[in-house]
Amino acid sequence: MNTLRRTLIAFATLAACTAWVPASGQTAPKVEGAWARPTVAGQAGGGGFLKITSPTADRLISASAPVSKTVELHTMQMEGNVMRMREVPAIEIPAGQTVELKPGGLHVMFIGLTQTLNVGATFPLTLRFEKAGEVKVEVKVMTGAAMPAMMDHKH
Repeated sequence: MNTLRRTLIAFATLAACTAWVPASGQTAPKVEGAWARPTVAGQAGGGGFLKITSPTADRLISASAPVSKTVELHTMQMEGNVMRMREVPAIEIPAGQTVELKPGGLHVMFIGLTQTLNVGATFPLTLRFEKAGEVKVEVKVMTGAAMPAMMDHKH
């Protein structure tokens, strides 16, 4: 009887502990429509854009890509008559809402490009979230004019 009691207590403890551990699929943000603007030979930087939706609140804290030495999170804001671009430490992703990184607003900045970004090419981008960890996506290089057509396409 003592063994049965210990076994039941062990199972109850295990059940209580696992109830607090979220399933990894529940917190993974969904990333859609990742694209970057094309660059010209010798250009040192470029912009990347995408949409992020997460079922739970999270923060995008960094990113990396093999096409550049550094990837920073940036915002653009009007200050008087001047548009200013600044690095931000993180991008808040509210639960259940979509945050769009787009031209003229929040975006990822590829700094120290190691190659030219040619229209039609793709490259991997790793996004690091505070809670969900890493999410890898493919970025397609395209002009801004092609972007609305891609985003309207449904699967």
